[in-house]
Amino acid sequence: MSATAEPSVTTATTTSSLRRRALGVAAAVLACLVIWGIGEAAGVDYTVESPGQPAVVIGPGEIFGIALGAALLGWAALALLERFVARTARLIWISLAVLVTLLSFVPLVGTEATAGAKVSLGAMHVAVAAALIALLPRRR
Repeated sequence: MSATAEPSVTTATTTSSLRRRALGVAAAVLACLVIWGIGEAAGVDYTVESPGQPAVVIGPGEIFGIALGAALLGWAALALLERFVARTARLIWISLAVLVTLLSFVPLVGTEATAGAKVSLGAMHVAVAAALIALLPRRR
């Protein structure tokens, strides 16, 4: 009798984990769009110019795509870690997430942009990390 109850528990746990992780991805993207919108309403000029590159205006489409891509890559990395180093996956992934977030600030230093744009973009980097760290790893 317990054999029939066990698969439903596993399925419920998997569905719950999948739902929470999808929520984490959605929260990361939504947080970035909200930060962008607040900056836009406050008059932030999101024109960014990297050395040797033409100026680019970062709009909601770019924010959506980059945040979604980063969140999905984070999810994929966590899934791989859970598959190959299940016992330490959470610790390794959170450490990597913090490291990647810190490294993501490096391009902000080398680009030409207004202070408002740099602060907003930096806040978006932190928002993605916070949402993913809070919602992607399995609960203990």
